[in-house]
Amino acid sequence: METKVNYIIVGAFALLLSAIFIAAVLWLSADKRYSMPYDTYLADMQESVSGLNLNAPVKYRGVEVGQVRKIYLNKTNMEHVRIEMAIERGIPIKQDTIATLKSQGLTGIAYIELSGGGNGSPMLEATKAEPYPMIKTSPSLMGRLDTSMTGLLNSLNKTTENVNAILDEDNRKKIKQALANIEAMTGTLVARKTELDKTLSNTSQTMESVAQISTQLPQLIERINKTTDTVNKMAGEASRATASVRKTVDDVAPDVRRFANDSLPELERMMVSMRELMASMQRVTEQVEQNPGVLLRGKESRQAGPGE
Repeated sequence: METKVNYIIVGAFALLLSAIFIAAVLWLSADKRYSMPYDTYLADMQESVSGLNLNAPVKYRGVEVGQVRKIYLNKTNMEHVRIEMAIERGIPIKQDTIATLKSQGLTGIAYIELSGGGNGSPMLEATKAEPYPMIKTSPSLMGRLDTSMTGLLNSLNKTTENVNAILDEDNRKKIKQALANIEAMTGTLVARKTELDKTLSNTSQTMESVAQISTQLPQLIERINKTTDTVNKMAGEASRATASVRKTVDDVAPDVRRFANDSLPELERMMVSMRELMASMQRVTEQVEQNPGVLLRGKESRQAGPGE
């Protein structure tokens, strides 16, 4: 009986020493965070928080500043997941601070990353609707990729549907016909390669001629300008000559009028006398041609007729 009692006492004493030893080790190895005061903050995630566990770290720009205390669905909005975080007191959580769900390394261990919070921004405080301050959230990288991929797939589906609608049986026949026409046109071009080469050669020569004309164009324009100046000078001289002629006509006009009034009648009478003289000389000439003896005998007297 005494032996059994000794074993119980020895066992109890050993368990007590073990408990004291474990408590001492835990106390000596305890981190300061167990005795540090924390403030509670909330965040509503609009995406899946798969991989995020309780006591997951909360980091501010990569520095661990707290832990996740609770994860539950928001009863007022079932599309949101509410996260309750314990963050060390004194960490400046501002109104523009953003909480983002991130994954660490290849293991996929999720944590909450805090960013933003300018020096001039006011501190975040709780509102009447919530018991703790509510930190704004932004979608994670995987969330953004998922949204982008979903939009991309929707666009691809719509594009495929549009292409299928465009490439119906009639349009496929038209495309085949167009390809056949292109093939025929290509064959025609190959068959007329020599003519096309000549045409291109002529075009090249024409372009060279145009280039030469372009180089001579400034000289031609200069000559045209000189000719224009000469024509302008001639026009000026013609204008001056016209003015001089007009002045001369104005000066001679009185004399011309006097000549027309005084001398023209006399000249007209003289012309009448000249016409009569010419007529007489013509008659004399005719008589001489008919009877040259008239020049020696003179004009014969005409015999009187009966009864004269």
